[in-house]
Amino acid sequence: MRCIRIFVENYAVMKRVFVALFVVLSAMIVSCGDYVSYTSTARVNGVELFYAVEGRGKPVILLHGNGGSHNDLETTTRQLAQAGYRVYAIDSRGQGANEPLDEYHYKDMAEDVYQFILLEGLHQPAVFGFSDGGIVALQLEVMYPGTLSAIATGGANIFVEDALVPEFAEWFHSQPDPSPLTRMMMVEPNMSVEDMASITIPALIMAGDNDLISEEHTRLIGESIPNGEVLIVEDADHGSYIYHDLRAGNYLLEFFKRIGY
Repeated sequence: MRCIRIFVENYAVMKRVFVALFVVLSAMIVSCGDYVSYTSTARVNGVELFYAVEGRGKPVILLHGNGGSHNDLETTTRQLAQAGYRVYAIDSRGQGANEPLDEYHYKDMAEDVYQFILLEGLHQPAVFGFSDGGIVALQLEVMYPGTLSAIATGGANIFVEDALVPEFAEWFHSQPDPSPLTRMMMVEPNMSVEDMASITIPALIMAGDNDLISEEHTRLIGESIPNGEVLIVEDADHGSYIYHDLRAGNYLLEFFKRIGY
């Protein structure tokens, strides 16, 4: 009976010690680079960002397209994680699991990702961005050169004029009551060829052969980056090689292997 009484009296203390040890051991596992899978939120640049982490190894950040979420890139996330990378898939400000906003700007989103990198202590991660996510990746490296090790984009543009294929551009700009996210796309981004020339890290600039972004604009981006390369994906539209498709992940893995990342 005395042993039982001692156990009951000290149970709360023992429980706290156990929890503390569990937290420490969990942190040690993560710091040692073991495989992890979790979701969390980060407070950066005045907004809360939901994100998911998967895998072990060198960091790769994934950025989704306009109005989407990190779930849009779940196939690519799984491929990269299984190949030995630690993937950080972020819901961009005001999208996905985050609270919507009344106004959006690509430079704000780039600042969000930059502060996220600092908060997480990531050393020169690679970034793959689809559509808006690609714009954000390019804008980030223009704003903060040397932050990234490599950039890959799918269906991105660097300015508005003549970036879209004509038939889509006509419909897009005729919308009578655009949402805040759509209004942003109508007037941004505002980067230049000179901005692209300032990016010195390796870059893979992709688009589908039936993309909403013109092939000419895609080639302009890739050919303006000193270490850039262009990939026009056959039999693909704006996102068909990315949404629940293995092609984007395969292209990324080949790219990372070529550049030694």
